[in-house]
Amino acid sequence: MFKVGSLRKRQFIGGIAGVIIGFSVFYFLTLESAGEYVSIGPMNTGHQELSCVACHADARGNLMQQIQSNISYAVGSREEGVDFGTEDVTVDNCLQCHDRPNDRHPNYRFSEPRFKEAVKKIDARTCITCHSEHHEERVSVTSIDYCINCHQDLVVENDPLDISHKDLITKEEWFTCIQCHDFHGNHKYEVPTKLKDTIPMKVIQAYFAGGEDPFGTDKKYIGLSQSEWLEQLNNK
Repeated sequence: MFKVGSLRKRQFIGGIAGVIIGFSVFYFLTLESAGEYVSIGPMNTGHQELSCVACHADARGNLMQQIQSNISYAVGSREEGVDFGTEDVTVDNCLQCHDRPNDRHPNYRFSEPRFKEAVKKIDARTCITCHSEHHEERVSVTSIDYCINCHQDLVVENDPLDISHKDLITKEEWFTCIQCHDFHGNHKYEVPTKLKDTIPMKVIQAYFAGGEDPFGTDKKYIGLSQSEWLEQLNNK
């Protein structure tokens, strides 16, 4: 049988080793170079050069304060919880690079009361509804017929399309919208007048998955580049 003193000595050494290993792992995961191990998935198209800190700012307070605040919230002695570790990413984070004055569908518009029912079906008030990060794709919304939520009563005067918008809506062919119109309206390109000349769905789906931009690279407004954003972040 093991002696009690010998057992306690091994327990003590094991405990010290566990603390050292745990602290070392925790310290490693806080390093910028460990971002790929901490990330819940690969970065989306166009975000490959961004570091975690570009979107995930440190939450207010130290670790112990965050734990205490969230315990207080859990037991009901605090009205709201707090961010733990890092702050939640919001639409404001995205707009620091992607804000465009000519956006056809700016997020803030969907906070208007008239969009209340539409928001219940697709919450366009936030970017991550359609552009969920860490999926290695450009657009992650599952249903490409999202235009149905706002444009059921669309009327196009002097409709130039060979198959009218009215007929497409009647037939509920909502997936054809994105074959002509990019959602944010920032591309400069000739909109086709014949349905057969529109962008094929396979090409659209490949674009959503991170492939080549079928609308072209000529943009009406150029937002902040990755290098500019990183420079701005480092100067804060």
